[in-house]
Amino acid sequence: MTQTASPWFARAAEIPSSWLYESFRIANEREREHPDLIKLHVGEPAFTPPDSVAKEFAAAALDGRARYIDVQGLMELRERLVDKLDTVNHVDTEPSRLFVTPGSCQGLSALMRCLADSGAEILLPEIHWPVHLQQALLAGFRPVFYKLDEHFAPDPESIRQVATPATRVLLLNTPSNPAGAVAGLPLQRALYEIADEHGWQIISDEAYEDFAFSGPHLSIAALERDRPAPERIVNSVFTFSKGPAMTGYRLGYVALSRPETATAMRTVQESCIIAPSAPVQYAGLAALEASGALADNHDFVRGNRDAALSALVDEGLLPALPGGGWYAMADISSTGLTGEEFSAELMLHHDVVVVPGSGFSARPEFDPDGSMRRLKPGGVASGLVRIAFCVDREQLVTGVERLVGLVREKRDQ
Repeated sequence: MTQTASPWFARAAEIPSSWLYESFRIANEREREHPDLIKLHVGEPAFTPPDSVAKEFAAAALDGRARYIDVQGLMELRERLVDKLDTVNHVDTEPSRLFVTPGSCQGLSALMRCLADSGAEILLPEIHWPVHLQQALLAGFRPVFYKLDEHFAPDPESIRQVATPATRVLLLNTPSNPAGAVAGLPLQRALYEIADEHGWQIISDEAYEDFAFSGPHLSIAALERDRPAPERIVNSVFTFSKGPAMTGYRLGYVALSRPETATAMRTVQESCIIAPSAPVQYAGLAALEASGALADNHDFVRGNRDAALSALVDEGLLPALPGGGWYAMADISSTGLTGEEFSAELMLHHDVVVVPGSGFSARPEFDPDGSMRRLKPGGVASGLVRIAFCVDREQLVTGVERLVGLVREKRDQ
């Protein structure tokens, strides 16, 4: 264990937009001249929300159900989400500790602001969603990175090794973005015990809960459902963007561990959103009634994975099919190219867009006074590229074929 980290700071101007955004911008520019571009870089699914979602959204707006509401969200929706968490996730909570948010991303950001304090550290996976890193830095956390195993799942021993007396939060993401790793029950128990032993809070990002393929999705908060609320440590974050495909509606929710965290969250949310959109929440209620769509969307993405990604496993670019989620991290290092070089060539010469891996493993560096140097991509994922497999199946199969073809071409040179 090392000494407590010195106070430090990061200005928003020093934190770049994520490399996901950069890939999105470049693809949009390319598509103007190449309309047949195959886009495997962004998690925009081929399926759309149930029709009832749009109808209820429009009805709420037309009926005048679009006024200010409580900062925590519509009580009817919160009560319905408490029931869903109990029956589906086996998570015990109550409306007073549940917040409806404008997407899970905003919920994560607000939650980190509630849990941060001066000099505090947060443990993030070494291959991570870049927005998690942005959120941690903006909240005032100093990020520390733990290693993953050969299937991109958290390594408990690494978590013990990198923790310091300044560690306050362990962030988990299962199924994970960008690698599709799923943490099973034994691993979740081990991670929970480490956090509980050290007095940490856990942030559990469960955006892809409806897309666990190697077994049922497990919520780590289920491990403490019989523990008194003031002693709990798991804060769970969910979204409507994935299962019901409500990407542009911006609707999520956060189940908080303790009453004191809920008190802090009310202040944070009042200061930045006043209240979540009312019509969107009525659309969320409609989505909760359309559970059949979740099963159909799960089967579609799983079918995509099985139909297209086996070629990556056969070529040695993936250790195994992803256990869940919408993404896979393909290892293209055998080509001798970096992820940036490979992605650029794949787009320019083969009209397929993927995301370079280095943006998923960037690590901040700090000066002696604690100030952060400008964040740059790099790290352990530099020889990887991320592929979204929630897209149109024909496009996905063609895109993967072209990617494998480029790998073979480069290996033979």
